[in-house]
Amino acid sequence: MSSGRPRGLPHVDAKTPAVLVITGPVTRDEVTGWCDALRALLGTPGAEVVECDVAGIGPPGLAAVDLLARLQLTARRTGGRIRLREPAPELCALLDLVGLRFEVVRQPEQREPPLDVQEAVETGDAAV
Repeated sequence: MSSGRPRGLPHVDAKTPAVLVITGPVTRDEVTGWCDALRALLGTPGAEVVECDVAGIGPPGLAAVDLLARLQLTARRTGGRIRLREPAPELCALLDLVGLRFEVVRQPEQREPPLDVQEAVETGDAAV
């Protein structure tokens, strides 16, 4: 019996979000091109989320904030959404300062251990 869909692991790739790698420094003249690229990625079948890799965006500034705000607006208008991958802490602080909220993708190998967690127990320590 054939369902017309391939079997096995190729379906895993269908669940992997598309990635838009943004390199900087970002200028206002490039905003339209980035929005067109995002629209094209969201226009592919099954694409609802695009991860924007902002690790190479350069020093955060108002041009970067403007670009990310317009990308988020473009995604919403096309029925999709974006997530930021590897944003610098300075970029996150600037986005927070201007009141923009983005979903952020955390890379598992870059996670830090949770705070206030004791990693090893020394003998003689009282149970908490």
